[in-house]
Amino acid sequence: MYKRILIAAENSPTDRAVIEHVQELARLTGAQLVIVHVADGWAARNYDQLDLRESEEMRADRAYLEGLRQELIGRGFEVDTRLGMGDPASEIARAAEEEHADLIALATHGHRFVKDVLLGATADRLRHLVDIPVLLVRSKKRKA
Repeated sequence: MYKRILIAAENSPTDRAVIEHVQELARLTGAQLVIVHVADGWAARNYDQLDLRESEEMRADRAYLEGLRQELIGRGFEVDTRLGMGDPASEIARAAEEEHADLIALATHGHRFVKDVLLGATADRLRHLVDIPVLLVRSKKRKA
């Protein structure tokens, strides 16, 4: 069914929910995993146009991706990583196409109304940019 699953990672605790869910799906289907994080700070958004050096944010993001990769390899998965730069929805869509993904998985936060409009923009835009299924995994609510 699925051969290559792209996981959109935020470099936040919400990543755990989507990784835990997708690893079970990948184990059942024998799928390879591609973990993508999009750096979207000023340096990342202007990296190519201004021929900038990697920012501390980008270096930290690469280290985070490598940590996830090693963790999942240790669990028996074949894993690639990719750091995008710029607009998250556009970069995730581009990565999905270039990596030949047949499913995109990302975490949602479960916000209500106004926060959904403001914070759910990546998932909403992404579903309009791709022709493959997008799996939204709701992150666990933090206890107050």
